[in-house]
Amino acid sequence: MDKIKIALVFGTRPEAIKMCPLVKKLKQNSKFEVVTVVTAQHRQMLDSVLELFDIIPDYDLNLMKENQNLWNLTSDILLETKKVFDEIKPDLVLVHGDTTTAGITALSAFYSRIKIGHIEAGLRTFDKDYPFPEEINRVIVDSVSDLMFCPTDKAVKNIENSGIKKGIYKTGNTVIDALLYVVENKDADLDFIKLNPDLKTILLTSHRRENFGKPLENICYAIKELVEKNKDIQVVYPLHLNPNVRNTVKPILDDIDRVKLIEPLDYVPFCNLMKKSHIILTDSGGVQEEAPTLGVPVLVLRDETERPEAIAYGGVKLVGANKEKIVSTVQELLDRKEEYEKMSKAVNPYGDGKACCYIEKIIEEYFNLQ
Repeated sequence: MDKIKIALVFGTRPEAIKMCPLVKKLKQNSKFEVVTVVTAQHRQMLDSVLELFDIIPDYDLNLMKENQNLWNLTSDILLETKKVFDEIKPDLVLVHGDTTTAGITALSAFYSRIKIGHIEAGLRTFDKDYPFPEEINRVIVDSVSDLMFCPTDKAVKNIENSGIKKGIYKTGNTVIDALLYVVENKDADLDFIKLNPDLKTILLTSHRRENFGKPLENICYAIKELVEKNKDIQVVYPLHLNPNVRNTVKPILDDIDRVKLIEPLDYVPFCNLMKKSHIILTDSGGVQEEAPTLGVPVLVLRDETERPEAIAYGGVKLVGANKEKIVSTVQELLDRKEEYEKMSKAVNPYGDGKACCYIEKIIEEYFNLQ
């Protein structure tokens, strides 16, 4: 029997974190021929994850450009993935999540009449502008996919309610596979951050487009107020490379005592920093999924989230970019032990760390390989 050729395509650090465990798992299966394609939508931050998982891409499209925009990135991904698909002729293309790489690669595979599988399918805010452009990217991918690997029951229902009735599976999220692999097998030296062990660490990450400008200013002023009010906390903010982030954050927080603005962290030190944190403030989707496994309360710096399950389970709260709400919610967690413990002990709804195994078996069944 000929092997099934599977192309896994990704381009950003979050995609790589969630796809690399799957690359490694599928490569162990003698029934599959696995081809790894990276668009390098995010160059530096992608490479560190590839190195962590010892993955050398078969095709590196190296598309990142200085000051790139959605128009040139979209056209580049569409044309360059077509060339790869024409050459390798895969039986199945796997993409992840809601990035421009995922959305346009899925469209390219659809145009090429190739079967498509969507890892982390079914997430929705039902607001095309929030997050932008991710909400439309994920809708596009689900619309053209043959196999949809959903992290939760809610994600399954979202797809079913759109009118799609087949090819939908609940697998959990591969990010839990990646996280457990790292925290169980990798350690990182965080001495360079110079954390004070006597202080509670608050980890902050914010990089989404919808928070650029005034919303990010509000977040920074909230941090400033919290640090001034609470002498027993320190804040660590790994700054995204995007100048829209840096040019807003630095004028407000650069010289604030007990606020540490650091360069972006590789995945291993970031996981270790999450594990050491008392509270996490973030607009990241992946962190919303990961932190509950580590028992760390998460406050989401967005007005809506496509990951409502963790909110329902109690490990995550929405605070948006509202300064007063950020301050009051963090203060409550600092002051009220029972509220903190309720969030920190919440069950993680995003899986058991075996998502890659489930996806592997589903693909085998789909191609009648069992």
